[in-house]
Amino acid sequence: MADVTATNPVTPAATSARAAAPGDDWTVQAADTIESVVGTIRDKTVVPLTTVARALVYGLIAAILGVVALILLTIGALRVVIVYLPGWFADRPGRSVWAADAMVGGIFTLVGLFLLRKARARKGSSGG
Repeated sequence: MADVTATNPVTPAATSARAAAPGDDWTVQAADTIESVVGTIRDKTVVPLTTVARALVYGLIAAILGVVALILLTIGALRVVIVYLPGWFADRPGRSVWAADAMVGGIFTLVGLFLLRKARARKGSSGG
């Protein structure tokens, strides 16, 4: 029996000695700790900043597209009113243009006053 343990280097005594050696596990533990710390820092910094940056970019794109759509709708509304304005405006050239401008301007003024009133009402109720 002594010959078998001498020729076989992996014995139960050798296995328990390797498991007890502190040099094998500290490198794995250190790497796991570093990985978890870096992952935690990334989750707390990079992920929220990425979300905020995406919201800003998509919001800016949506705002620009909204302004362009509003401008195109306004131009279209003006063209329709100028061309199809009935009555005595059509008899004289140039009258339908200023009348259309006045109508669309009046609509924008009413919408602006409505929004201004809503903003003041909200400011007064929350500032209380």
